[in-house]
This record gives sequence, structure tokens and C-alpha cells, in this order.
Amino acid sequence: MSAIDHLRDLIGRHAAGRRTPTAVPGLMLFHSEGRSVPLNCIYRSRLYLIVQGRKQVELGQHAFTYDDSHYLITTVDLPVSSAVIEASPHQPYLALSIDFDPAVLADLLLSVPVGGDRGAGDEAGLAVASLDEALLDSVRRLVALLDTPGDIAVLAPLVRQEIYYRLLIGPLGVRLRAIAVADSHLTRIARVMAWMRTHYAEEFGIDNLARLAGMSAPSLFRHFKAVALMSPMQYRTCIRLQEARRRLVADGDDAAEAGFAVGYDSPSQFSRDYRRMFGVPPARDAARLRGDSMLLAQEVEEERLS
Repeated sequence: MSAIDHLRDLIGRHAAGRRTPTAVPGLMLFHSEGRSVPLNCIYRSRLYLIVQGRKQVELGQHAFTYDDSHYLITTVDLPVSSAVIEASPHQPYLALSIDFDPAVLADLLLSVPVGGDRGAGDEAGLAVASLDEALLDSVRRLVALLDTPGDIAVLAPLVRQEIYYRLLIGPLGVRLRAIAVADSHLTRIARVMAWMRTHYAEEFGIDNLARLAGMSAPSLFRHFKAVALMSPMQYRTCIRLQEARRRLVADGDDAAEAGFAVGYDSPSQFSRDYRRMFGVPPARDAARLRGDSMLLAQEVEEERLS
């Protein structure tokens, strides 16, 4: 059995529903028997790998499509819209994600003969590359530990380290190295993003963010946009609107309540921004999602588990 066929078998047996956290720390499995509508969520710092099917991820004005011959990595928290675009009951979408641990990456960098500098933070925080057999096989061995749970505590950290190594020496290695460098542009931008995800409803400007990052305002703006593929204020708008949508769907807020809760003073501005991002006004979007139990479950679960 080939490595990818073995992974398909493993995920098919161990995925219990659309998303399945596992006994292997940082490993999550995905299974879907049909295409999905675009769902909005935060992609965390992870490796994403598909073994059957196809997915499209949109970040700002940029679209990324990947399948079983590619992998996707994210190095910071990014607000995306993602959709499974190829799946069926006969050939379901099967995929996995593996969290990145900056401390493990930092230790590994001491032994990996590759360079890297502070400028690595200028690389986009989301990218796709071709999947090679060595990386695929190391991922297969990590997932296979689900069949021998007694081995997980000892072997999972070793196999995960090998996966990180394969990624570090691969075409996207410069992006991954930046996660582990304590004062890289990327880690500074990540610190700003983490703060924004907590304080998105507050009023702040680029100067506030620059002080947090320890950069000048022009430098912060330039590096942030390079990593996130959007400006800091566009990032805040995405975070606000995703949270507003969650409140509309899961908490039952009306449009005015949701807009005010996420930082909008003007209901009309909230409605304009919401329609620009989601294609329909907030009230109509909420009614559509509430009227479709499957869409509602997906939207709420996407936010909860992403």
C-alpha cells in the first residue's frame, strides 16, 4: 500500500465526523462527503495536508487551491474563507492538520544547516507547495500512531520533529524558520495579530500597533501587509465581521447588536462592510444560515475548532 493510500485508510477509520481531534497532540483529521459552501474561520499556524479531494482557501483578494499533491502552511493566525470543492460519498474529502510548535522548531533550527534572518518575516503567512514523498511518509507514520496509542507519548514527538525537518529544508522552509526566531518580523507581526484578535472591538490606529511591535508605523504597515496579504485595518475588519457573523448565527443577535458588539458605531457602515465580505446583508445572511441546519452547524463548528 502506498503512503497516500495508507493515509486515506487511516483517516477513513479514525475520522469521526467532519473534524476529529486525536490522541496525537496537535493532529486533527477532516472528513467530508460533499462540497461545502465557503466558511469563514481563522487558520492557525499549522501544516494542512489533503489526501483525497480538493480545497480552496481565500485570503483577502488571493485564492489558494490545493489537493493530494500539495500541502499548505500558515505561519500566523489568518482570517480566511475556505471551501471543499471536490468531494463525494464515494470519494470523500480526507485531510489533516498538524500544529506548529515554535519551541520545537527553535530547537531543531540549531541542527538544521539552513540560513534565515529577520527578513524572513516578509514572506506571506500562507503558502502552498508540492508534496514530496519524504514529507508524506513522515506524516503517514505520525497518523499511523493512532493504531498503536501506547506508542504516541514516545514516538509522536520524534516523528513530529522529522516532519518539521522536512518542511524546514523544503520550498517553504524560510517561512517556517521565521516562526522560531524570537525577534523576527514574523513573530512581531504575530504578536500584533494576537493582540488584535483580543482587542478588535476597540479603537486603535497604526501607531498603537507599531509601538506594540517595536517598529515604526511605516515598517509595521509594510511587514504586516506582506505577511497577511492585507493591511492591519483590513485584518481588523475581517476579525470583526467574522465575530459578528458568529454572534448573528450562534448567539441570535440582530444586526445592530452584532455590529455594536464588535466595534461598529454606524449600523450602515457595518451593513456595507458585511455585505462586501459575505455577499449579502447581515440579516439575510443570518436567516439563510439559521434556516439551513447543516450550514449553521458548519459555521459554528468552523469558528469553534479552527
